[in-house]
Amino acid sequence: MFDLKEIAPATYLLPQEKGMKVPGLIIATDELLKDAELEKPLEQVRNVAYLPGIVGYSIAMPDIHWGYGFPIGGIAAMDSETGVISPGGVGYDINCGVRLAIVPEPFSKLKENIKKELIKRVYEFVPSGVGRGHRHAKGLSDRDYAQLLKLGAKWSIERGFGLPVDLEHMESNGQIEDADPSLVSKEAKFRGKDQLGSIGSGNHFVEIGEVEKIFLSDTADSWGISQGLTYILIHSGSRGLGHQVCQDALNRFIREGYDQGLPDRQLVAAPINSPAGQDYFHAMAAAANFAFNNRQQILHEVRSAFHEVMGIPPQNIRLIYDVCHNIAKFETHLVNGKPKRLCVHRKGATRAYGPGAEELSPLFRKTGQPVLVPGDMGRASYLMVGLGNPLTWCSSCHGAGRARSRVKSMAAWKGRDAVQHMAGQGVTVLAASHRTIAEEMPDAYKDIDAVVAAVEKGACANPVARLKPHLVIKG
Repeated sequence: MFDLKEIAPATYLLPQEKGMKVPGLIIATDELLKDAELEKPLEQVRNVAYLPGIVGYSIAMPDIHWGYGFPIGGIAAMDSETGVISPGGVGYDINCGVRLAIVPEPFSKLKENIKKELIKRVYEFVPSGVGRGHRHAKGLSDRDYAQLLKLGAKWSIERGFGLPVDLEHMESNGQIEDADPSLVSKEAKFRGKDQLGSIGSGNHFVEIGEVEKIFLSDTADSWGISQGLTYILIHSGSRGLGHQVCQDALNRFIREGYDQGLPDRQLVAAPINSPAGQDYFHAMAAAANFAFNNRQQILHEVRSAFHEVMGIPPQNIRLIYDVCHNIAKFETHLVNGKPKRLCVHRKGATRAYGPGAEELSPLFRKTGQPVLVPGDMGRASYLMVGLGNPLTWCSSCHGAGRARSRVKSMAAWKGRDAVQHMAGQGVTVLAASHRTIAEEMPDAYKDIDAVVAAVEKGACANPVARLKPHLVIKG
């Protein structure tokens, strides 16, 4: 398939060929590399290495699978002066991400009637499915957009959707700087106008379960996590607004001829310092801020459901962290021993700063950044801690990664009761459609334990806790 050479534990070099500016770097184990579906994603890793200004490596995480232009699970850092910015390196769902919160109640103490009422209330409070918006949505005004796309999650918190302390538990404090709402098209704003507080469709979800196992007790203790506690995991992004921002940029980049000379037109990328590149970055930052607000309002609604059903005060449900896994950000990293400003594209990949990173808030500067790795709704998800691996620009995986397409998953579950099957696994699932559940069954995903083991062996992040799902709402 590809002549991969192991250069460190769970770290493989994809040799540089003619046209590639840098080699490829794959974080994986022998077991994961045997996947028959890897050929196309690895070809995308090679194609990304053609982009002007790329430094280091074209990188893939163990959850790699085929995506638009860039593979999902792909990372590329571009020189901020000579490099390019690629919408395909961010993805259509700008700042799709995950947040984890902890409930001060052992999951084992939740009686069956409480569980049923809880998932019912969360399903009522948090809309899911294609195009569905917030239950209280009246449509965002131009004034709202001018503020929320600039301020990020702070905008929602100032309006009562959460706590000021939540901001300290978000990547970049819930705000990507230099956002320019005026560069977000009217169509994008129209598509997102009533969608704050909704999870959307596909693999997005709200999940409630039990902290099943602790691996690093000191880190878990410092974050206030212990075995048996109830957790909340939220996965969503920028909804229709982010999708349109991406499409608008792709249309402009192609119209201006930036797709010429690339091995794949989907990699279309404009110079970072060109008008098109700058406009995309500032609009992308605004869409990322929309996503921070979206997850903030979802958490507020889940907190409200717990308060209504169990009487737990919202402030007692602590946000642990919120991470982006579809984003391009300017960061400073060492290149040939010297600090350099880079535009780091992470598409289906999570920032994983280690201890001492200046951007982290004081609590996480001591431990390293929390890394949230959702698996599938039947097996497990993981909370990890970043190690700041310089080879991957301080990045880690973002999930289990798909093992087969949605079409293949649908075919595999045709005529079978997926909801009943999940109930037999101890998981209650609600969704806007049964099709979504069939597309998202556990066997559609790679083994999360194997992916996490590869990330740990590759020195990207270490596991802190294993999370067992029980109540799941899918898009």
